[in-house]
Amino acid sequence: MDLLQLLSWACIVFTLGMFSTGLVDLNKMQTSKSTDNIQFLPFLTTCVNNLGWLCYGMLKRDRTLIVVNLIGALLQALYIIVYLKYTKQKRKVLLRIVAVGVVATSAGLYFTMFLPPGDVQLNQLGLVCSVATVSVYLSPLADLVAIVRSGNVERLSFPLTVATFFTSTSWFFYGFQLNDNYIMLPNLPGIFTSVIRFYLFWRYASVSPSYKSMLI
Repeated sequence: MDLLQLLSWACIVFTLGMFSTGLVDLNKMQTSKSTDNIQFLPFLTTCVNNLGWLCYGMLKRDRTLIVVNLIGALLQALYIIVYLKYTKQKRKVLLRIVAVGVVATSAGLYFTMFLPPGDVQLNQLGLVCSVATVSVYLSPLADLVAIVRSGNVERLSFPLTVATFFTSTSWFFYGFQLNDNYIMLPNLPGIFTSVIRFYLFWRYASVSPSYKSMLI
């Protein structure tokens, strides 16, 4: 097995592991029959992001991108369906789904009907996917600032932080091997924010005995 194949398997395993952390929320919703303390937008934005990268992978004929993002999109769709089933704000959730669906459909029509196939189409789609991925990785920064102020890391998930770090790192090196900046560069913020989270766990672990025992 060469390095590229090894990185490909690492991307698949770590990314699907990160996506499967949503199964914890899925179990909570099914057990409590409610969506209390569970955010909906991450499911929706991740699903759209998966679909974008799936299209990029299909244009690039990259099986790693196709497998990861097809399974990821299906998982996020499952989370969305279950959330919609148990939420008390069905109208609000449906409106968000429709709004994002209209934007995604419009973008799909633009890429397929108004851009010539080939490098132009691939580069513009790669740029859009890269920006979306960066925004997903940078979105928790406000929470990290709040954690620094409070000194409490209870709201952070240590397993998700580990999964995000290894996922971002594996995709960065996979993109480096392919010489694909659209895959490589958007994962730098994921590595950066994961390192910040590790520092916060180390710095404020004494606030939570459970995290303290985990890090010793």
